[in-house]
Amino acid sequence: MFDPERLALRTKLEGDFYFFCRYTFKQMTGMKWSRNWHHELMCQKLQAVYDGDCKRLIVNIPPRYSKTEIVVVCFMAWCLAKAPDCEFIHASYSARLAGNNTARVRDIVSSSWYQEVFPGVQLDPSTGGKDHWKTTASGVVYAAGAGGTITGFGAGKLRHEDDEYRFSGAIIVDDPHKADEANSDTMRQNVLDWYANTMKSRVNDPQRTPIIVVMQRLHEVDLAGWLLSGGSGEQWEHLCIPAVNEADQALWPAKHTREALQEMEDSNSYVFAGQYMQRPAPLGGGIFKTGWWQYYQPGQVPKIRRIIHSWDTAFKTKDHNDPSSGLVWAECDNGYYLLDRVNERMEFPDLKRKIHSVNERWKAHAILVEDKASGQSLIQELKQTTLPIVPIKVDTDKVTRAFAVTPLVEGGKVFLPMGAPWIEAYVNQLATFPNAQHDDDVDATTQALNYMHLNGGKTGLLDFYRGEVECLELQTSLAKSS
Repeated sequence: MFDPERLALRTKLEGDFYFFCRYTFKQMTGMKWSRNWHHELMCQKLQAVYDGDCKRLIVNIPPRYSKTEIVVVCFMAWCLAKAPDCEFIHASYSARLAGNNTARVRDIVSSSWYQEVFPGVQLDPSTGGKDHWKTTASGVVYAAGAGGTITGFGAGKLRHEDDEYRFSGAIIVDDPHKADEANSDTMRQNVLDWYANTMKSRVNDPQRTPIIVVMQRLHEVDLAGWLLSGGSGEQWEHLCIPAVNEADQALWPAKHTREALQEMEDSNSYVFAGQYMQRPAPLGGGIFKTGWWQYYQPGQVPKIRRIIHSWDTAFKTKDHNDPSSGLVWAECDNGYYLLDRVNERMEFPDLKRKIHSVNERWKAHAILVEDKASGQSLIQELKQTTLPIVPIKVDTDKVTRAFAVTPLVEGGKVFLPMGAPWIEAYVNQLATFPNAQHDDDVDATTQALNYMHLNGGKTGLLDFYRGEVECLELQTSLAKSS
């Protein structure tokens, strides 16, 4: 019997994948879908895959942000509704996890509401396993674990080259790496080899069958990183959705507020850089490698030539804003010693007072402040005092400035105070740069090292003798404090 309402619903579900996801979620769980803009963006990309406009797609997105629900479960169920003869291979780091996902697809297809709207999609009663089942129209859904064998199964259908394109299935890889194994070179390489030697060859039509990889980033050379760098020889479209955008806004505030994301980053900046920001930093292997730093015992600083303060300023106090970083450096004959660190979120008046108080403890030969929008008013006011303010104009980007000082760090010329309560946070930020959410310490460090190295401590005669006296007094103070 003709039912115009059911026909209208079917037309809407087939034509709008995002609507299909929301409707399916409500039917299967009884709950309303919590909408966010990134859901629709992913759905648009997947519709392009179905239409044949995208053959290789990588989606990088934080964990628990609906990636499996949309890219794996709903997409397969939607494609089968439109083309019941689709052939899918779905893989994840765990065969059990992949099987659970394909079982959810089967549950949707066999549900009463789906059968009412899409009666042409029927399960083959001879196949009931959750990790391998078929439709009566010769559709196939097969689940496997990354690294496992896939013998006798392929994705998509090989059609005559003159036939008009019609979607017939895909390979969908979801989180191929287990998070706690991604830093193992052996385990990670196993996944890359598995893709190259097994999964890539499972497309029945290499020219038409799409492959989708959706995952959180875990390592620079994880599967997504390897594929994007051309490791498989394929051209990939890349949809990268970080937890915090360039405007410093949370991706999905209903899921994680900006403040909650900041807490997550503070607890483990390395994990946050990869899994949430999709910019994995090498642990101890970025621009500043952790093994390059030298350490000194407090009280064992050699003769000091001059003291330099370096400030990277910010005037906002919200948790997600960059703090102001103030670093106190000693220039010695054998290198540069970090003596103290201030890292706080302060309003303008508090920042001025802090700069004065730091100078009272560590008398500076020069106080460096970057001449940028947030520092210009500070520079103007502090120049009215007796503080030796030196505005620093920059004409290169942060990464270029960082690379300029890496020879000093790598050459063992930069010393950090052993046992300082803040030293771990400082080293972690520099180790994850440029992928860390904050780079205040990095900016203050590169500013100081570039200044000291390029200026070489040249002063007039009066300044020289005054500096000698001040450094002798500081040396005595450091020795007593040890």
